Amino acid sequence: MKYRTLGKTGIKVSPYALGSLMFATSIGNPDHADSIRVIHKALDEGINFVDTADAYGDSEEVVGKALQGRRDNVVLATKFSRPMGEDPNQQGASRRWIMTAIENSLRRLQTDYVDLYQVQRPDPETDIEATLSALSDLIHSGKVRAIGSSTTPVSNIIEAQWAAERRGLEPFHTEQPPYSILNRSIESEILPTAQRYGMGVLVWGPLGQGLLTGRVRRGQETDVRRARIFKAFSDERRLDAVEHLIDLANESGLHMTHLAMAFAIAHPGVTSALLGPRTIDHLDDLLAGIDVALSDEVLDKIDEIVPPGTDVGTLDQAYVPPSLQRLDLRRRPMNERSGG
Repeated sequence: MKYRTLGKTGIKVSPYALGSLMFATSIGNPDHADSIRVIHKALDEGINFVDTADAYGDSEEVVGKALQGRRDNVVLATKFSRPMGEDPNQQGASRRWIMTAIENSLRRLQTDYVDLYQVQRPDPETDIEATLSALSDLIHSGKVRAIGSSTTPVSNIIEAQWAAERRGLEPFHTEQPPYSILNRSIESEILPTAQRYGMGVLVWGPLGQGLLTGRVRRGQETDVRRARIFKAFSDERRLDAVEHLIDLANESGLHMTHLAMAFAIAHPGVTSALLGPRTIDHLDDLLAGIDVALSDEVLDKIDEIVPPGTDVGTLDQAYVPPSLQRLDLRRRPMNERSGG
């Protein structure tokens, strides 16, 4: 395993990180013992970077159990800001919630500190200086080693860096955006900006919500497609691209998942890509391609199928800023629309 440095933190991490969403009882594997075996197998194979979140059901508890006796050898990341109940103050990035959320996560993870604490989604209702001030205090207290953002627009990334410099606060050390062959828009601004500020980048969704596993094909009905769990599986543009990518993988003698994962870590701005296995078999399949490096010829052909900096279709879980969600921010009042 060739380890990489996580931005300017000096922390060494594996190019594949272990995502833990599928270890949550309500979402993925209901067998905690089986999930713990998956985590141990990943660690035994050299993966040293584990990412979870408070909003992933009981995932933090599973990870906490798995890391007993192995904590010092693991770079542990978790996230906050998603709603954790009906109380409107049990979410977001306010100082009030951050100080409560970290204590809750530390208890579930059975640890005294986390290596990386991330804002899972931007909180437009909280001033970024207030968020960075609270997170800086957590670093100074020793409960957090580094801080990061996730799925953040480039303007917010820059604003946070400027605010940290202006106020003498800790800046975000990492960003966790979505990235796959099908969703390459972060190549335009997010990745260059992260590189400019020396931020580590941990990408999620490298298998394109399951489309890049090769198991979803045009004209084939699968349980996933019948359930319509993701709109992505009925997006004809994405399915067209997948068919071309499957042909390319076959021509190159590569498993489709190996092609997708190798692409995700090939960009110089990407530090690690998140694996999301639910079972040992899923993990074994992904680990079998950990040494795959794509040639320039294969990367050029991928560029022909999905041009650099572009998305094919829409990612279901993409962050939508208030400027697009709220009508009052997109439309003038009726009495102000006339130009006369």
